[in-house]
Amino acid sequence: MLPPSPDRRWTLAKQMGVDRGVVRFWGVDDWWEYDTLLRTRNRFEDNGIRLQVVEDRPPMTRTVLGKEGRNEEIATVKRLLKNMGKLGIETYCWVWTENPVGVLRTSDSIPDRGGSLKSGYDHEWSRRADDHPESGITEEELWENLEYFLDEVVPVAEEAGVKMALHPDDPPLPSVRGVPRLVTSVDNYERILDLHESPNHGVTFCQGNFAAMETDVRSAIRRLGDRIHFVHFRDVEGSAESFVETWHDDGPTDMRACIEAYRDVGYDGPIRPDHVPKMLGEEDRDGAHAGYTDMGRLFAIGYMKGLLEQTA
Repeated sequence: MLPPSPDRRWTLAKQMGVDRGVVRFWGVDDWWEYDTLLRTRNRFEDNGIRLQVVEDRPPMTRTVLGKEGRNEEIATVKRLLKNMGKLGIETYCWVWTENPVGVLRTSDSIPDRGGSLKSGYDHEWSRRADDHPESGITEEELWENLEYFLDEVVPVAEEAGVKMALHPDDPPLPSVRGVPRLVTSVDNYERILDLHESPNHGVTFCQGNFAAMETDVRSAIRRLGDRIHFVHFRDVEGSAESFVETWHDDGPTDMRACIEAYRDVGYDGPIRPDHVPKMLGEEDRDGAHAGYTDMGRLFAIGYMKGLLEQTA
């Protein structure tokens, strides 16, 4: 995953042989507008990287909560999808979570091999926090709001030729700080996919979240099959209630078998490493969650390349 303008990460990616990119627009206003996407897409192209995935979300709090103003938010998502289609950007990674209770970690300093530092989550600490102000919303309302959203945007994605890839809730718990969550199990994913039998409505298969669901990751890959549009390659040890993010080569999941499962279902789309330990001398970036430092990601890319060659 790269920022929208060239920096050290772009150079490292090119030196590692990366030629396809995933972008997140940290700190960029109105990034979904055509001209911003156009300049970003061409910036990647001019540096020898094809921009393949937008991994970001315009403001959607009112949409998730079903509040007044959601139609205006949905119009922005439609504009994003249309602009991506015009520019040949294939995949849109999004989440169905109320932003203030999105990705949560309770520690970013768990020691591991050689003094590297991992991140993790312990639900006991979240239970002690105050409930979120929107804790009164029900699971049924979230389902209704999600169906309303999909009814509006999936036809636009189809017309634009863009694949929508829904990321799991992280952590994949049924409720966090009083707010229900839906994208927390393979069964719920299948229910969500059944809302629209469209090849443009699919999954960001974040392996760490599926591992935290305490499901067999390989079986989940095969169950979701051709609805997988994007992959986050990572692993965790533990459950959704309490987990630690591991080195890519040191978690409980058979990562080679996962690559084989993707090949078995015919997946040949984008895949990126995710959530790595922090190594000697590294600092977290402003605005980024723990897990986005550089050296661990370089290790992960090399590891992934080796797995891909082994299973070719």
